[in-house]
Formats: sequence, C-alpha cells, structure tokens
Amino acid sequence: MTFNLRWPEADVVSAGAGEEGVLLAEQDAPDIIILDIGLPDIDGFEVLARIRQSSDVPVVMLSARHEEVDKVKGLELGADDYVTKPFSHTELLARVRAVLRRTESQVPASDGPPYEAGPLFIDYASRDVLLSGDPIKLTPIEYGLLYHLTRNENRVLTFRTLLAKVWGREYMDETDYLKVHIQHLRRKIGDDPQNDPMIVNERGVGYKFVRRDRGAARGSRS
Repeated sequence: MTFNLRWPEADVVSAGAGEEGVLLAEQDAPDIIILDIGLPDIDGFEVLARIRQSSDVPVVMLSARHEEVDKVKGLELGADDYVTKPFSHTELLARVRAVLRRTESQVPASDGPPYEAGPLFIDYASRDVLLSGDPIKLTPIEYGLLYHLTRNENRVLTFRTLLAKVWGREYMDETDYLKVHIQHLRRKIGDDPQNDPMIVNERGVGYKFVRRDRGAARGSRS
C-alpha cells in the first residue's frame, strides 16, 4: 500500500508464497520483481533460480540476512540488487527506480570501428557481440562493463569508476556487484582469469582490458 502511495502510477501485484510468485512472474511478465528471501514454502533463492530459467526480468531481493555470502549468492543467481532489512520505503523505491533506469537505459551506440580481440568481436554501432562468429547474449550490465573496458584498453578503470558508469553513482561502494558480474562476463566471452586473461584484475584498484589475439576473430556469422 505504501509503495502505491509513493508511486501511484505503478501497478503492483503481490504473492504471499514462492510458488505463487513463480507462477505470477510467468503469467504477468512484470517490469520488475521485488523478492523476499524469507517465504513460507520455498525460499527466495529458489524462486529466483526458477525465474531465471525463462526470464531476465529485473529482480530486487529483500533479506534480513546481512551475511556477505547470501548477498553474493543472490547476485550470482541473477539478482539485480540486494537490499537488507531494515530499510525505508523511500530507500526501496529509490533502488527499484535505479534498477529500472539501468535496465531501460543502454550504452549509446557508437560510430567507432568494431573491436576485435582474438575470437571476440564487438560492433559498437549495433551492440552485437560475437565469439568465434557466434552471437552471445549479454545483459545490459555485462555489455556496459565490456563497452567501458574495451573502449579504455590497457587503462585501469577503478572499481568505483566502473560501478558509477554501469550501475550509477549510488552504487560506487558495491564492489560485490562488480566482482560477480565480471565473473559472468568472463564466462560468456571465454576469458580465463588464471590463463593470460583479457580482463585483468589490478588487485585492490580495478580492472583493465588487454587485447589477446588467440585465434582469428570472425566478425560475421558465415
């Protein structure tokens, strides 16, 4: 009710249990989901995992648990934000709106030349990313990270800089968010952090992208 009063144009649908929430997510195709971990049947982590099997809808997780491992687990399962109790309705609304802005706003298309690093090919104009000629699907956050890192090749971007550019200035201290999504991006572009990585972690400082020419890049799907 308070959420509706502060954001009257939002159409809010609620579920009291996890199974019902999974069903509503499938049926209603919401713009965003606010998901509590503590549910009476299945926990929020299970709900999130099942939602992510078929949907990339933004999810903000709520929890009374302050342990870092729970926060990281939620992010690894695909949560877009993780808010711990207690919190004000104003704070929650601000986080929801920030996630929606981030989801709806994309890194602008660029007229610059495509970027090639071995089998990795990025067309900045179309935002297409190919690996060995095959398209790979990146989330807006993953593409934003790849865009800023490759456009600043060999230059270290601090954790706070990347968080501000991709998530927004209100997330500049959320280094867990950055680490988890860098892991996701590495998996998708075939980057091994232990074997001559392209995304290099400058410990305690930030990340930089180093061009590695492993095999021929193919910028077409032929």
